[in-house]
Amino acid sequence: MYSFTNRVRYSEVDINRQLDLAGIINYFQDCTTFQSEDLHVGIDYMNEVKRAWMLSSWQIIVNRNPIFGESITTSTWAYGFDSMFGYRNFTITDASNEVCAYANSIWILVDLDTGHPVKLDEKITSAYPLKDCIDMDYAPRKIKIPSELQEGQPIIVASSFLDTNNHVNNGQYIKIAEELLPEDFITHELRADYRTSALLGDTIIPKYTISDKECIVTLCMPNGKPYAIIQFIA
Repeated sequence: MYSFTNRVRYSEVDINRQLDLAGIINYFQDCTTFQSEDLHVGIDYMNEVKRAWMLSSWQIIVNRNPIFGESITTSTWAYGFDSMFGYRNFTITDASNEVCAYANSIWILVDLDTGHPVKLDEKITSAYPLKDCIDMDYAPRKIKIPSELQEGQPIIVASSFLDTNNHVNNGQYIKIAEELLPEDFITHELRADYRTSALLGDTIIPKYTISDKECIVTLCMPNGKPYAIIQFIA
């Protein structure tokens, strides 16, 4: 297991002084990136071998949102590899070791030249020590798209949306989707199903449906195909 501890910064919180869902995801992503760097299979190595881990799905359970100034520990570990997939858990705990949030994630190894999935490379996977998975109710990787959706305002992908792979960062999709939530909607569980990477200059069209217990946001191409489907569960 890999962990790092720090305080929640003012620049990371929302109007309620809480770390929001996108912020939680950023901590999770930072944690797995730090582990890869420390294990010498980080960004530079992956660029050399023309490989990258692309996130396929999130399932995040939020017990409570950490608050400004609070000391938190973010932890991650791989619990399995299969074909082209990697499976990884995360937790955020407070100073009393209470779990604020925990997550399951599924990753796909891709060829940077072709953008296509490839079989796992033992040199990459063997770097990660395996640990038992969290005892949780694991949801399917895919999210079903509702048949009836409202349409929001189109968004043009700016350079600030991009990560080191020149794709829209995973957390940015969550930020876009969060803007469509009612102000009084409190998310207990988040699921994200990533289908296609959006690039600089692409148009993202949000389509959504909202009820008291659930909000589903599909972030689409102009032709209707999804970049990502985000499900917020109260």
